[in-house]
Amino acid sequence: MSDLRQQALDYHAFPKPGKISIELTTSAETADDLSLAYSPGVAEPVREIAANPDDVYKYTAKGNLVAVITNGTAILGLGNLGPLASKPVMEGKALLFKRFANIDAIDIEVKHRTPEEFINTVANIADTFGGINLEDIKAPECFVIEKELKQRCSIPVFHDDQHGTAIVTAAGMINALDIQGKKIEEVKIVCMGAGAAAIACMELLIQCGALRERIYMLDRKGVIHTRRDDINEYKQRFANNTDQRTLRDVINGADVFVGVSGPDVLSGDDVKLMAPNPVIFACSNPDPEIKPEVAHAVRDDLIMATGRSDYPNQVNNVLCFPFIFRGALDVRATEINEAMKVAAVNAIREIAKEPVPEAVLKASGVTSLTFGKGYIIPKPMDPRLLKKVAGAVARAAVATGVAQVELPDDYMA
Repeated sequence: MSDLRQQALDYHAFPKPGKISIELTTSAETADDLSLAYSPGVAEPVREIAANPDDVYKYTAKGNLVAVITNGTAILGLGNLGPLASKPVMEGKALLFKRFANIDAIDIEVKHRTPEEFINTVANIADTFGGINLEDIKAPECFVIEKELKQRCSIPVFHDDQHGTAIVTAAGMINALDIQGKKIEEVKIVCMGAGAAAIACMELLIQCGALRERIYMLDRKGVIHTRRDDINEYKQRFANNTDQRTLRDVINGADVFVGVSGPDVLSGDDVKLMAPNPVIFACSNPDPEIKPEVAHAVRDDLIMATGRSDYPNQVNNVLCFPFIFRGALDVRATEINEAMKVAAVNAIREIAKEPVPEAVLKASGVTSLTFGKGYIIPKPMDPRLLKKVAGAVARAAVATGVAQVELPDDYMA
């Protein structure tokens, strides 16, 4: 761990501090170049945009620019460390946008006293960008912030901690249930955690066919049930009419466990109580709710996923967010709606069923990958994600009427 710490610090410090920079896309070598780039030439696109605001996409970088915005109240698994401490994470997100979808992204860290101040700050600068990726904002404020910004902004606003996690989880979950011979509308699901990611995951699974009454959600005080008077409106959606109160109670006979909470909350004895052919997604990072070796030691019929890259079946948001924004930007979508999210789910899960290219095997450090218990979701380095996920999202945007430009017939062909 000490070696990793120093490697990480050196990576961020050298050869220049940080992970992103700005590059020029046009010539700026001569006096003529500069007169076109700035005064007096720049006045011409200014006049065109003033006359027709849509020309901003023709003459500026807005159409390929995403803002990665946070207040630093829920940084990774580190908690509320403030906006400045979140900057390495936001720069990392910008790096991923560029690396995987060639999207220019800039990080913005906001200091504020109230959620309303944060909302106003973001809404007031939104027109600069083609899309907004909200990141590392604690619940329940994140729900209010995203909802308000979606209403006030004419560009896509997407809280990746919620929806990115949910999309990848749903893709892997549906595939895992198919392999286990189970139907999503029939399974009993236990969700350990009741924050932004947990609630979004369960809502999207419901969109994909799961039944709300068969979902048992737990927070730090135990099962969320209808007789509790200490739960917010978002948890209230998952208040179950049950006498069961503990994880041990609800895990008995469960088909699915989804963990987005903290390390080592699920024991081997708990896993023994689950239904035949269970599915466990232990997504807490860096330490999952149960280590795969512990779970596999007590059950040989399970499918296991984590958020870690050193175990099979990594639930990683990079499988979706760059490509969702790519598709949304390319059709100038005004939002990222439920149909676009479900389209991303289906595109991701179908890739896992196809033969894996040799380049992906090499990049992943493995000799073979075949759809099955150890491979239910694609690897992040799979180049097919760009075409298939972005294509599916863009087409869903067009089909649902939120796109502002037509797709070419050969888009992402």
